[in-house]
Amino acid sequence: MTSDTTMRQGQGRAGLVLAMLLLAYIFNFLDRQILGILLEPIKNDLGFTDSELGILTGPAFALVYSLIGLPLALLADRTSRSGVITGALAVWSGFTALCGTAAGFWQLFLFRLGVGVGEAGGVAPSYALIADYFPPERRARALAIFSLGVPIGLGSGAILGSYIASAFDWRTAFIVMGVAGLVLAPIFKLVVRDKPRAPGTTAPTLGALGKVFPVIAKKRSFWLMAFGASLSSLCGYGLATWVASILIRSYGMSLIGAGQFLGSLLLLGGTIGVFMGGYLADKLGTRDRRWYTWLPAIAWLVTAPLYAAGLMADSLVVVWMLLLVPNALNILWLGPVTTAIQHLVAPAQRATASGSFLLINNLIGLGVGPLLIGAISDGLREQYGADSLRYAALAVLTFYLVAALLLWLASRRIRDDWIDEPAAT
Repeated sequence: MTSDTTMRQGQGRAGLVLAMLLLAYIFNFLDRQILGILLEPIKNDLGFTDSELGILTGPAFALVYSLIGLPLALLADRTSRSGVITGALAVWSGFTALCGTAAGFWQLFLFRLGVGVGEAGGVAPSYALIADYFPPERRARALAIFSLGVPIGLGSGAILGSYIASAFDWRTAFIVMGVAGLVLAPIFKLVVRDKPRAPGTTAPTLGALGKVFPVIAKKRSFWLMAFGASLSSLCGYGLATWVASILIRSYGMSLIGAGQFLGSLLLLGGTIGVFMGGYLADKLGTRDRRWYTWLPAIAWLVTAPLYAAGLMADSLVVVWMLLLVPNALNILWLGPVTTAIQHLVAPAQRATASGSFLLINNLIGLGVGPLLIGAISDGLREQYGADSLRYAALAVLTFYLVAALLLWLASRRIRDDWIDEPAAT
């Protein structure tokens, strides 16, 4: 009876920690997406080009987000994972609020760098905390629930940002979202605690990266999953950034209409996709580890043609229906791949492994995707006019097919590289 009570208490505690991590992750992506939905008002107010907007949404954020993420992951492994996440939440929220005060390109660029510094400390330590609290057979679902922060944050950012900007202005939208995150930070710190680590477990220091990185560097499945997910993210981040602008320019939608349209796609499609990815990975992955890579590969093969058909449709009803499925499938990889990365290293090295993965994923995906679409759009403007952005988005969809190939190749190595744990009793 006592052991049953202790188990229920442990599960309840794990659920509460997961809920708080999810809430922080929602704010993480909400603060990213709010810039995407506000691109048109910012462009009209400050006169930016699509390439400049692409720099603000991509490299300005991704550069520091990627490079600082690994040191912060190492710090989290060595000290307090919950403490690092709390500090990160406060920093990115503060700089999000400051974005609302920017008077020009370089001010907004610097504030976006600050948002990237903060958000760099949020994800990898969260992955590691979830791996600490949940046993292997429940881990993919837990990570998938956490990853619901991506579609919920993206969708909420699109909807809330459009409403606040329409009611007031784009500056107010940044300030409101930033202040809300600052309020959440101390509450998060009070609720979330690190789980005691096993006696004798040592975490890597900043100087011990040379001992940690070779463990994953020699595993081919790590590189294939990292670059495959990165190319998928290149498409995903780029499309999430620019679809609202496509709806406004090519279909004549209002800012609120574009926010509702994009937000509903991200919330409904993305939530289903993330959850199904984790659920299927737990069910199928226990039978054959290769499903952790097969699932994303299959999803991306279907995503590319459906997204292309949706972007070229004339009716907004048809556009929404065609884009719903790929908005689920393009994000399905989060649960399977992030779980697989956790199992390539020892428990004490999980945040560091996740940080290494995120370094690659965000440099390529977040750093290149929005900028690439913006640059292609500027290059096609003379030929296609307002539709140049739509054709630029079409051009990047081929990366989904390359990503699928890389994950299929990873499936040939994943079973050899996997580190098993005993199931919880």
